[in-house]
Amino acid sequence: MKTLLRIDCSSRTVGSHSRTLADYFEKNWKHANPKGRIVYRDLVKEQLPHIQNDTIEGFYTPSEQLSPKTKKATALSNKLIDELKSADEILISSPLYNLNIPSNLKAYLDQTVRIGYTFNINENGYYGLLENKIAHIITVKGGLYKGTAMEPYDFQEPYLKAILGHMGIKIQTLLSLEGTSHANELEHNRLELQKTINQLFKKAKNENE
Repeated sequence: MKTLLRIDCSSRTVGSHSRTLADYFEKNWKHANPKGRIVYRDLVKEQLPHIQNDTIEGFYTPSEQLSPKTKKATALSNKLIDELKSADEILISSPLYNLNIPSNLKAYLDQTVRIGYTFNINENGYYGLLENKIAHIITVKGGLYKGTAMEPYDFQEPYLKAILGHMGIKIQTLLSLEGTSHANELEHNRLELQKTINQLFKKAKNENE
């Protein structure tokens, strides 16, 4: 039985384009995996704290040497990493805020990108520990970026690619809805992405038959 970990971070819980597209993806995933399990991590409904000094200290302290204070400070990280490790696939939906991901998603990643748990280092440099995971990324932007003068200002997608790759997570799907503030672009782009999602699951079904 496959497990999908769905992570949403849009401050809009109603009328969110990223959440709506994630709903559409989830619907297709459920159809393709009728016995599958979905775990929800809504970073707005359950706000995560930014990491503090005690958390960082705990990250770099052997588990047998943790004090009660650092044990408490790293408990949330342990929980989130266990949740991440238990998933076969990860679905992340993210709007673009000020040229990057929302701060709540950054807080989540700061809690889960952890040496010895999701990445490590040796004489050849860093390597990920979650190489058996695949991710599906849905990004949403109010403006138009790809192929325009604004493209260099998009730090959202490059960051997600880099940080997930740092943990060894393979991005299987990257879908970007642009132009949500342009009424003449939005509907066309949304329908095209829905078609792409349909085709992805149709292709996966054919490959598995």
